[in-house]
Amino acid sequence: MAKSYENAGVNLESGYEVVSRIKKHVASTERLGSMGGIGSFGGMFDLAKLNVKDPILVSGTDGVGTKLKLAFMMDKHDTIGIDAVAMCVNDVLAQGAEPLFFLDYIAIGHNIPQKVESIVKGVAEGCRLANCALVGGETAEMPGMYEGGEYDIAGFTTGVVSREKLIDCSKVSTGDVLLGIPSSGVHSNGFSLVRKIIKDANLDIFKVYEELDSTKTLGQVLLTPTKIYVKEVLDVIRNIDVHGVAHITGGGFDENIPRILNGNQGIEIDEKSFPILPIFRFLEKHGNVNHREMFNIYNMGIGMVLAINEKDVMKAQEILKKYGRESYVIGHVVDKKGVFIK
Repeated sequence: MAKSYENAGVNLESGYEVVSRIKKHVASTERLGSMGGIGSFGGMFDLAKLNVKDPILVSGTDGVGTKLKLAFMMDKHDTIGIDAVAMCVNDVLAQGAEPLFFLDYIAIGHNIPQKVESIVKGVAEGCRLANCALVGGETAEMPGMYEGGEYDIAGFTTGVVSREKLIDCSKVSTGDVLLGIPSSGVHSNGFSLVRKIIKDANLDIFKVYEELDSTKTLGQVLLTPTKIYVKEVLDVIRNIDVHGVAHITGGGFDENIPRILNGNQGIEIDEKSFPILPIFRFLEKHGNVNHREMFNIYNMGIGMVLAINEKDVMKAQEILKKYGRESYVIGHVVDKKGVFIK
């Protein structure tokens, strides 16, 4: 027992207990290419096992943002790890890459093994959904930095794609169809505004609002984890020529879809072509947010957008249906710069 360190607020024994608790969760994420287990100074992955021709590695890192504040208020920590994984793997997926491995970083005021295990359990669940190995991570106990049991979580992933399948958006053409795949809710962006709306409108996160869901509280609806699109979108990419992929995160439609465009291209979206989730109507009403502005903040019910040729729409939708995913033709690429929502 390191008494001096414990007197400074750091309990090494709790750290050892965390490692013991999370081993089974880490082991559950093993996949082809996995090497070793936790405990080494570095996580390892055998890329040669995949036999990918002319491989390109694609990496991404992200966090969960102030959605964590809702998790603290609800004292619910078993899904926030899914969000951390989703925000990373969905990004590398946009380049056509298959996520291979993931590492997490958890910084916490005081190491509570049960809480950390709950967080890592969610990370492992996200990795399994993405067929991505959890090869390592760090839990940093930082007394004085995070108070009252609060913490932060961030993640990092690396994926691989063969050069011929790399999606660099150079193929996106005027007239391409924008195929939208639904989100599960707010995902992990825009929560600073969500929390302001809750405060200003005196909303109760522990209350059931019938206009949202008769079985879940507002807090439960908001903590719905970010959808992970890896398996179904990779299947689409393998079977048709996908020109561009946009992950709808912070900045909504206005910031994310234009990232896949070329030159003077723009997009035209028909908002009646897909169901806007009730949570967005709820936030718009109670926050008195301009309707058009909502599309510049939130995903509005569409978490991933594929730019494809019109002739490939039916085949793409058939593939997505195999995974239980609905999809909608939400708009087109046009020859004028801008994001036009009608």
